[in-house]
Amino acid sequence: MLFVFLSVCCSVIVSVLLKVARRYGIDVFQAITWNYAMAILLTWFFFKPDVKAFDIQQAPVGVYVGVGILLPLIFWIMAASVRVAGIVRTDVAQRLSLFISLFAAFLLFGDNFSLARLGCFVVGFAAILCSIPWQKRTANRTVLSNAWVYLICVFIGFGAIDILFKKVAAFTAVPYTTSLFFIYAISFTIAFVSLLVKVFTKQSRIRWPHVTFGLVLGVANFGNILFYLKAHKALSSSPSLVFSAMNIGVITLGAIVGLIVFNERLSKLNKIGLGLAIISIIMITMVNILHW
Repeated sequence: MLFVFLSVCCSVIVSVLLKVARRYGIDVFQAITWNYAMAILLTWFFFKPDVKAFDIQQAPVGVYVGVGILLPLIFWIMAASVRVAGIVRTDVAQRLSLFISLFAAFLLFGDNFSLARLGCFVVGFAAILCSIPWQKRTANRTVLSNAWVYLICVFIGFGAIDILFKKVAAFTAVPYTTSLFFIYAISFTIAFVSLLVKVFTKQSRIRWPHVTFGLVLGVANFGNILFYLKAHKALSSSPSLVFSAMNIGVITLGAIVGLIVFNERLSKLNKIGLGLAIISIIMITMVNILHW
């Protein structure tokens, strides 16, 4: 379970870094770009992708491009969500996005439909609705918050990414880690070209603090994936245990950090959503174990 714990810590560290970025004047867009540069280097070092044997005619290039575009886009939206909605709610939205891929399993991957799985989806969706800060307090009145837009985008975006990654994993002609390397390369290329456009239009300047912050962000982001894969390898006979421990761990640790370190405030409805999120993950774990 050490690898699960390390993966959980890396995931929450990513949220923490995005939370403090503005405090230290970091250009999040630029940091996310350099994050993928570090991900490419670490993927090459740890996974040693077989680039020479890669056949572009056999690879699902369309899926690669789709994931490559979505990764930096949703990462940026996640950064905005952490800023306006907080770590707790954003982590809940990200982790519950798995229910989108669960629902897609019925439509795209020929999975069997069951009332138990429908129940999981209903509870998970209720958790999302309860976690959203529909209103926020100002000094003298209650106004509608736009935080829910970011949370919904995080929920849908990470769900779409998970579906595309499932398509990548299902394509066995190319090793998964090799696919991951090329996906990161596409993400970095897209983000870097966008950054160059901002630099040439004088909307941004490349500076070492932003680069350094992005590289640190990349280490934490890659660490989340590396330790998660190692956890599945170490506990290959209990994939559902890894799945549930990871998701519940991120939600729980994210809540602790958000509430204690950053003094985030949750309404009673938000707290109910937090509880429902944990319950829904336990439910889907049991469904997978018992094949309901």
